[in-house]
Amino acid sequence: MGWYDKFVGLFSYDLGIDLGTANTLVAVEGRGIVVAEPSVVAVKKGTNQVLMKGQAVGDMAKIMLGKTPGGIEAVRPMKDGVIADFDITEAMLRYFIQKVHGKRGPFRPRVVIAVPSGITTVEKRAVKNSAVNAGARKVYLIQEPMAAAVGAGLPVAEPVGSMIVDIGGGTSEVAVISLAGIVSSESLRVGGDEFDQCIMKYIKREYQVLIGENTAERIKFQIGTAEPQEAEEVTMSVRGRDIQTGMPRELEIRSTEICEAIREPVNAIIGTIKVVLERTQPELAADLIERGICMAGGTSLLRGLPDVINRATGLPVRIAEDPLTCVARGCAGLLDSIDSLQQIFESEGD
Repeated sequence: MGWYDKFVGLFSYDLGIDLGTANTLVAVEGRGIVVAEPSVVAVKKGTNQVLMKGQAVGDMAKIMLGKTPGGIEAVRPMKDGVIADFDITEAMLRYFIQKVHGKRGPFRPRVVIAVPSGITTVEKRAVKNSAVNAGARKVYLIQEPMAAAVGAGLPVAEPVGSMIVDIGGGTSEVAVISLAGIVSSESLRVGGDEFDQCIMKYIKREYQVLIGENTAERIKFQIGTAEPQEAEEVTMSVRGRDIQTGMPRELEIRSTEICEAIREPVNAIIGTIKVVLERTQPELAADLIERGICMAGGTSLLRGLPDVINRATGLPVRIAEDPLTCVARGCAGLLDSIDSLQQIFESEGD
């Protein structure tokens, strides 16, 4: 870190940001996670005009999903881990940066942002421009699996193979890392949101009942499972709207049904893990027999998922400590190593 950055650092908080499809997390080195809110913005319908400041972004906006009056809509500006709406993403980033930085001083913060490993050059530029316009002094991009691995405490700079599987809201990132570089990786645009959509489609198909995104997410976390567990089957009451009558209706849903509903995205993630393993050099693959697979991201907490991956690969599987915050903590943890670990950041020319 140069003398100027050290000086400015006295008057600004440098930030690590996990700009996710479902949630945005902001971390500050030494303070941990300081913001964790949904990536949702409330706007006037048909425009990019954000509603009243402080009531239009994050937690407040997510409450509005599916419940907004005619002139308002709650939108997710991120899709599949990348920016779908530039203006709204910029407004969302500005809100989160100002919420953390507050009245820290006239100097703008440096920001490390995690991006999917399959992101295009145009998409990288969009993320950087959004962050700069939202108030960042310098923007560094890092691939999500690398950030997740750092946040999970894996020895990314050592000459050993480490495997990370990070299942976010819009993407699943699978990578084998060694010597501060990604040796083999795949970015699959399937994540927690796809699980929610599968649950919504299943209930519509089997019961002719419509449910919203928030309800599907609650179902996933409360009774969702990646494998049938008849001995531990649990149920949940679900409310939605009957397609035929148009009236509210209450259902009792079983965990085995949700297992069936989400089978396709689970199999897609397992298939991606196998592809990355097949591409991994023999010496690094040998390391993985002992070190196994580390899982991060909110959907890694789905019941039975580590066991299913273990059976499919034969490798030990563990969930990182606090898997939801791994990426953001990894970004913040790298702020002091930007100069010495320059090779792990996306180059400025990208």
